[in-house]
Amino acid sequence: MIRPIKNDADYANAISRITELIGCNRLDNNDSDELEILKVLCSHYAQEQRYLDTLDPVEAIKQRMIERGLSKADLVQFLGQQSRVSEVLNKKRKINLTMIRKLHDGLDIAYECLVRDYEISSNQE
Repeated sequence: MIRPIKNDADYANAISRITELIGCNRLDNNDSDELEILKVLCSHYAQEQRYLDTLDPVEAIKQRMIERGLSKADLVQFLGQQSRVSEVLNKKRKINLTMIRKLHDGLDIAYECLVRDYEISSNQE
């Protein structure tokens, strides 16, 4: 059964299945279709990961929010109270190690992206 690729484990499983299908001597129409769909899904996931790797941590969080239809309230479980969520998203506060771990585990954002340095806004609102 073909499913969306949402994280690195899904990606690894899809690559494994692609390898298995490519190793077959003959593919019937269903297997051939499955192979093509998995290749497209893997390509899309890889491009998305490369795109996230170009963003600073806050922009990566915002992008993941858009992709998953999340609100600021949904980020409380990763960043703490609502005011802290706003501070992080407005770049008034940097994310700490605990937040990084929770964001990585919960939103599948690469550690490499989350630990990237970024500027804190000095504007007083």
